[in-house]
Amino acid sequence: MECRLKRNIAGILAVLALIFCSSSVVLADENDIVQQRNQVREMAREGLSALYEAQPGARYAIEHAAGYGVFSIYGIKIFFAGGMTGKGLVHDNRTHRDDFMKMVQAQAGLGFGAVKDRIIWVFETRSALKDFINSGWDFGGKAQASAMVQQQGGTFAGAISVAPGVWVYQLTETGLSAELTITGTKYYKDSDLY
Repeated sequence: MECRLKRNIAGILAVLALIFCSSSVVLADENDIVQQRNQVREMAREGLSALYEAQPGARYAIEHAAGYGVFSIYGIKIFFAGGMTGKGLVHDNRTHRDDFMKMVQAQAGLGFGAVKDRIIWVFETRSALKDFINSGWDFGGKAQASAMVQQQGGTFAGAISVAPGVWVYQLTETGLSAELTITGTKYYKDSDLY
């Protein structure tokens, strides 16, 4: 009887140890996710600040839009192959919800170097915002867009129109870019941060 009681106690302690260890792992994972989300939010704040400094009129466009997205993009190109990857968020101005997303881009052609850019999306309509969040964005083939209102001082001065009601600002290390290369680019939800 005493032996069976000791085995039962040992079994109960083993189960409690497993529960404690697994809950610690879950808490550590949740803390890591919260920390990563906060890093993305901080990057977005810094990206918006840099945009407002380079293009003060962008603040009005972003504050009066349905929402916006901010992505930090890193890329490398060596000879004929290269690519870019990035993380960011899309913010709904009405609900104040942040959706975390990723971006990938494959590049071909001769080149060498590394880049670090920030891409800021502005969605004038709720439907454009929701489509981007729920379906992502996929630019296949070769595409390059140029700023149509670069020097005209309009609401979207310095932005590039990529679809009706959808504008993009590209901030490089040297400032606001007048061109956006969107070849083989895909935006999609970041399942690691949900």
